[in-house]
Amino acid sequence: MDLERLKAWEPKTELGMLVRDGKVTHISQALSSDLPLREPEIVDILLPEMEDEVLDVNMVQRMTDSGRRVRFSITVVIGNKDGYVGLGFAKGKEVGPSIRKAIDNAKLNLLELKRGCGSWECGCGTPHTLPFSVKGKAGSAEVYLRPAPQGIGLAVGDVAKKILELAGVQDAWGRTAGQTRTTKNYAKATFAALTQTRRQRMMEQQGKMLHIHTGMSKPQEIVRFEEVIEPETPEEPEGEAVKQEGGE
Repeated sequence: MDLERLKAWEPKTELGMLVRDGKVTHISQALSSDLPLREPEIVDILLPEMEDEVLDVNMVQRMTDSGRRVRFSITVVIGNKDGYVGLGFAKGKEVGPSIRKAIDNAKLNLLELKRGCGSWECGCGTPHTLPFSVKGKAGSAEVYLRPAPQGIGLAVGDVAKKILELAGVQDAWGRTAGQTRTTKNYAKATFAALTQTRRQRMMEQQGKMLHIHTGMSKPQEIVRFEEVIEPETPEEPEGEAVKQEGGE
């Protein structure tokens, strides 16, 4: 998290102003407010523990009248490993700025997914896997994800494993079809499958049976804009101060 960037931030959207004024203090509250998320600084403030990972750096060359032009296509995934994940893409002439742009785009494409204990082989009641089977498709790549019992791990491909790890899914079975060597489409299909956990409707009794939990599994702390840009420094105990004076 870039503190200098947050200190210089001037919100331009209604949601950004609500976050700055302390009226929106939870990321789930921001995503359910029906206001568009268009400023990545909102995610920096409400989810400061986000991690990011570059999935693919693809160099694209094109011949023009003036010569060969080289551009880079970046695919990035972000997540807090506890119910929130985002996928972003960017293109540019340089790798560094393109990665930063892809990270910002991933923050604007944030997903609050549902987790649970959906495997009939497991009854632990903790949100360690998916609540039900989901499917996602992008291009010719198709991804099928099924709930797995605790201890199985992520039986999926490398790209899907990175996305599920940052999303907070610990156990899952996976199957793919189509051209999954295209990392961008593979990542899109995996993210589309996770999106289905939010779109699936079910009765309240079924949700309790599958132990479905939305977003973070642990209670989320209240985050305010002033506390993020100006963190409080812990006060030194009086006893230690006296010892230091005596030692001098």
